[in-house]
Amino acid sequence: MPDLATALSLRHHCPPALCNCGLAALAANPQADLRVLRLTQAEEKKLIAHIDAIDSYPQLLRVGERLQQQLGLTLQLAPGPNEVRTVRGIVVQLAAHPGLCRKTRQNVAAAVRRCLERHPSLCYQLLDSHDLLGGGFL
Repeated sequence: MPDLATALSLRHHCPPALCNCGLAALAANPQADLRVLRLTQAEEKKLIAHIDAIDSYPQLLRVGERLQQQLGLTLQLAPGPNEVRTVRGIVVQLAAHPGLCRKTRQNVAAAVRRCLERHPSLCYQLLDSHDLLGGGFL
């Protein structure tokens, strides 16, 4: 696990009035999980490019698993509470985590939405995994 001084020196600081990343709270907690600080701006660009290249549902699930394993972040993909007519009806959210910038959460969610829009079969598999299509659509 990286120490806080090294991780903070590698990561670009957000303006305090514009972001609610909670970096100060993370720095104040000695038992805090600092893995999220590995996601620098350059690494975020690589992650977005990787998400944009996804073309199968198992790959999408694997990205969520890797985010959890390597950074301690949770990617939530689920049908929305109302009917799903378009990709906008699917909830795509990177859960808030101390030290994770609001803009990064939005960028990752937007990249996943673009991926789902480019590959409608991913949407069908996501809906089927939540048993909305009766388990035999594809």
